[in-house]
Amino acid sequence: MIVIGNHQNYEQGKQFLTPSSRCGFNFINCKRNAQLLAQGYRPPRAVTTGTSIVGIIYENGVILGADTRATEGPIVSDKNCSKIHRLQDYIYCCGAGTAADTEHLTQMTSSELDLHRLNINRERVPVVCASRMMRSTLFRYQGHISAALVMGGVDKAGPQIYCIYPCGSNDKIPYAAMGSGTLAAMSVLEHGWHAQLSLDEGKQLVREAISAGVFNDLGSGSNIDMCVISCGKAKAEYLRTETITSERGETIAKYAINPNTTVVKSTSILSIEVLNKNTYELPRLPSTMFSSSSARFLPVEPHASSGHHMLQEKRIEQEEEQMQEDDDQIPSGSQAAAKSKNNEDEQTEQKPQ
Repeated sequence: MIVIGNHQNYEQGKQFLTPSSRCGFNFINCKRNAQLLAQGYRPPRAVTTGTSIVGIIYENGVILGADTRATEGPIVSDKNCSKIHRLQDYIYCCGAGTAADTEHLTQMTSSELDLHRLNINRERVPVVCASRMMRSTLFRYQGHISAALVMGGVDKAGPQIYCIYPCGSNDKIPYAAMGSGTLAAMSVLEHGWHAQLSLDEGKQLVREAISAGVFNDLGSGSNIDMCVISCGKAKAEYLRTETITSERGETIAKYAINPNTTVVKSTSILSIEVLNKNTYELPRLPSTMFSSSSARFLPVEPHASSGHHMLQEKRIEQEEEQMQEDDDQIPSGSQAAAKSKNNEDEQTEQKPQ
């Protein structure tokens, strides 16, 4: 595999170059990734696709199948999403992964196939050309396009199934399954597939494989779409919503409850025996105390027991009495003025004439 990074990664990875490594292959990013792993960096984690797609070859063509549930994490965003995309009239593709990636990749490949058909002046483009175009595009982006594909078609070489991975590799096999429901679907395919499958047997096998993926994977569900591509036919047969796997159940009982009301189904009265009764009285204390004669604030500290409250009240009363005595000893304004005048008169009389 050729690993080519950007200019910054290339400059950072020059230290790993040796004279023997200067060749047509560049493994700078591989050495860099190994060093990052040794330093404790975590590698990127795999993302669940939330899809079950299958493709099989039967005696006279190809059958593709996919579920119709589209998810956004734990949320079901679309219950009837189309995951089977047209590339040509005789080549179709099932996509798992990011919906936008699979949609744009298949549309771009379909346009390229139309141009290629005009350039080579043929009625049909070989199925391997479509596989090659998709693999080249996926490999160019080094797995950053989240699209796992099962492509099937019929040409002069006969029916063909290609399993294309996001990194750009592919497998040419008689039956394939991809997506988060792969394990359950593949177990059904391995058990029931054989080379002499008829059309009805092939459809039933695809139904069972997709149903196994639906019932064993929360990311798959809703309906089953199928596409049958037969040898000798100009166009494929696209069966939209061919089977409904998870039907909504019907409510058996009828509930006639008025809105904004609650139905009382039963009432029970319990006898409570009082074993002990305690009464607590809170102290009547102000938060702060202020004296007019002297600006003194006396904060009151709360106590747990009643004895502390009694001592606190007694201490406050004593302080109030002391402040009242201080106020009585301080003369009023008129008395102080008269006393100061008498003192001045006495001093005047004592002066010699």
